Amino acid sequence: MTETPEEPRLAETFAEVEDALLSRWPETRLEPSLDRIRAFAELLGDPQASYPVIHLTGTNGKTTTSRMIDTLLRALDLRTGRFTSPHVERMTERISIDGEQLDDEGFVRAFNDVAPFTHLVDSSEAHPLSFFETVVGMAFAAFADAPVDVAVVEVGMGGSWDATNVADATVAVVLPIAVDHSQYLGDTPVDIAAEKAGIIKSGSLAVLAQQTPDVAQVLLARAVEVGATVVREGMEFGVISRVPAVGGQVVSLQGLRARYDDVFLPLYGAHQAQNAVVALAAVEAFAGDQPLDEELVRAAFAEVSSPGRLEIVRRSPTIVLDSAHNPHGAEAIADALDDSFAFSPLIGVVGVMADKDYEGLLSAFEPHFAHIVCTQNSTHRAMPAAELAQVAIEVFGEDRVSVEPDLASAIDEAAAMAESGEDAGQSLGSGAVLVTGSVVTVGEARALIRRRRS
Repeated sequence: MTETPEEPRLAETFAEVEDALLSRWPETRLEPSLDRIRAFAELLGDPQASYPVIHLTGTNGKTTTSRMIDTLLRALDLRTGRFTSPHVERMTERISIDGEQLDDEGFVRAFNDVAPFTHLVDSSEAHPLSFFETVVGMAFAAFADAPVDVAVVEVGMGGSWDATNVADATVAVVLPIAVDHSQYLGDTPVDIAAEKAGIIKSGSLAVLAQQTPDVAQVLLARAVEVGATVVREGMEFGVISRVPAVGGQVVSLQGLRARYDDVFLPLYGAHQAQNAVVALAAVEAFAGDQPLDEELVRAAFAEVSSPGRLEIVRRSPTIVLDSAHNPHGAEAIADALDDSFAFSPLIGVVGVMADKDYEGLLSAFEPHFAHIVCTQNSTHRAMPAAELAQVAIEVFGEDRVSVEPDLASAIDEAAAMAESGEDAGQSLGSGAVLVTGSVVTVGEARALIRRRRS
């Protein structure tokens, strides 16, 4: 049996809450059971049953789509709760009410509301509550306390055994499925789809993004098994057109109830247009039989933001952050770069986790990077920069690879290359830097650049 954490005391500061949560099992450790979270939720009074839930799974795009859904729902004058993971910079990002993440005081209060019950679960189960299970309980209880009209909940990993799946979805959203977390979820998209399909419950309306035929078959079989209603991208809804524009793109979207034209989306890439139409369909499915007001939809999408997703954080030279951490995400970002930007040269600053498909990620970026600076983030899961560079040399060739373990120095080195046009013989000022490879790498880069600005 795993050692049980000490009985918690009430916290006074965010730092104390952070320390208490980080002392628990990390969210990357998965023990496939809902027993602990069910016991925890029951002690809390099953708060997740006190409001309808829009539940999201998939390999990439969950956080951005959650933010889009949240923005549309608030435009309908509904009070929302939103739970997303992982965070980019601070834990408080994970729990939002009415579009605003909890401040430190609110996060401490949310922790203290559930802390007395954590020890009861720890002492009665084979394993103590994990970091992720505890934060899920905090979110569900905070949403009930608010109270919210609807909660938008992103899974942490998978679906069936994810702690968020203690909630039963009114609308279950499945974004595109590819291979990620293979050590936990399976080696093929079909295996992973079987796990992610678990969020589709009896009575749910399942909103399915475009999938490969074999993955779609798994999801449809699950819907038939539990008696859920299904709507599919490319069938009942979809992107009609998209045109890159300054600061984003202009899209026409066919929803479930109506067509919405000339919608400005301040995000880049075809994948974000697809996320937008999935979000639109989810909100239409939740809202009922009537179309949404077209001006309301335009206004809501114009407000959408998604930190760390092709986010421009500096000019001259341009520095872009994106949290792509698997080949599927890297391919989408590479396409978006070609579609929306004309950076030349583009210098990559890449720091990855050792348990990811880093070779596939590097291969996806190879045609787009003039040079790559291999670095690492500060976590124990980070792949050492020198080891990543050995793999990168096989993909890019030795002349296009540098090694700089210190992230700040890596960004500076890449910025100097971009500004001078080094390695590509390009004109001054047209180059850019893309920092990518991990949410943690992007979060640390974002905090670093913000500190330098201030």
